[in-house]
Amino acid sequence: MLFENSLAFARRLDQADPLRSYRDRFHIPERNGEPLIYLCGNSLGLQPKTVRQALDRELGIWQQHGVEGWFEGENPWLTVHQRCKQPLAQIVGALPSEVCPMNNLTVNLHLLLTSFYRPQAGRTRILTIGGDFPSDQYALETHLQTRGLNPADALIEVFPRTDEHTWRTEDMLAAIEEHRDSLALVLMSGLHYYTGQVFDMAAIARKARAHGILVGFDLAHAVGNVPLQLHDWGVDFAFWCSYKYLNSGPGGVSGIFVHEKHHRAALPRLAGWWGYDETRRFDMTKGFSPMAGADGWQLSTPTVLAMAVHHTALQITDEAGMEALRQKSERLTGFLEFVLKQSGHPLKIMTPVNPAERGCQLSLLIENDGKAVFNRLTEQGIIGDWREPNCIRLAPAPLYNTFEEVWRVGQVFREA
Repeated sequence: MLFENSLAFARRLDQADPLRSYRDRFHIPERNGEPLIYLCGNSLGLQPKTVRQALDRELGIWQQHGVEGWFEGENPWLTVHQRCKQPLAQIVGALPSEVCPMNNLTVNLHLLLTSFYRPQAGRTRILTIGGDFPSDQYALETHLQTRGLNPADALIEVFPRTDEHTWRTEDMLAAIEEHRDSLALVLMSGLHYYTGQVFDMAAIARKARAHGILVGFDLAHAVGNVPLQLHDWGVDFAFWCSYKYLNSGPGGVSGIFVHEKHHRAALPRLAGWWGYDETRRFDMTKGFSPMAGADGWQLSTPTVLAMAVHHTALQITDEAGMEALRQKSERLTGFLEFVLKQSGHPLKIMTPVNPAERGCQLSLLIENDGKAVFNRLTEQGIIGDWREPNCIRLAPAPLYNTFEEVWRVGQVFREA
């Protein structure tokens, strides 16, 4: 599409937007009675207006039924996680049996490492990207230490080339090829939090699988943002949070994917009673017998109120559909790139130019006075995200951001 840098053009795009009604289904933060331009969905998505009703419904069940809420009513809490499985499966490209909402992201990472990091003689190492999200770095370091391994030896980190900000797919594949005989696992983000780069997960999974190496992805910044086909790609496992593009609230429930090829395997795991065979869970007997599929990795009793928020938010994303969301996302982000370049401001966009290699985020590298520019944006009612030492992340989310908002961001940069 050929963009025009004008308010009239932005408004025409909004008028023609088939998803424009979804904005009205979210609470837009305000300052002094005026809506803010919220471009921080990559950190915390906005609140769906249906959340309060969903919470009130569960609070009413608690009030009226007490403990019997686990068993009574149209939607008993005993099966609360099952309500989320179908929409999650659609969003990540999986079978319903392969996904489960549970716990928080780093807890799930450790659980899945227990099952899928299986070092053997000659194959003990994990390949990842250098500079991945700190939580993943800490989890890998400490998990390796619990196995009696030195992270400095057991962890292979692949970095971008000198003077480049993003990774080349051929370098990732070459690293897997080079270390194939020593690798037990490839584990990395599917979309990099800092640069906004989407990795070619299909190619990475295919290369790892060709050498008998298991592969897993952290999808915190990818789920609900970019198209995923985890089952068809042959990914072994994945995990994510739900409070960014899935809009499930601060600290919202995480989720996991475990490919069906592993469902009947005798994998080591850390178990809890909610992962026990549901038909016999209340027998309270010794000897762990897991539920089928991804559900067997559950640990503790689910947080019903968080699940209620998650379910109502997932319904919005599922209804809109990832194909339509992706189409608008590419156009929104492309328009943001256009108006920023038209602004004349001395900034560098480190996020890949190719729309297929990025989600709805642009990471702006501002060498001089970047924090002052960020503060200026905030003063003008534009909520983005500052990352040290000199990066501003802006993420126009297709469910609630508009082309007019993006155009106004360009105007602020032009004035600055």
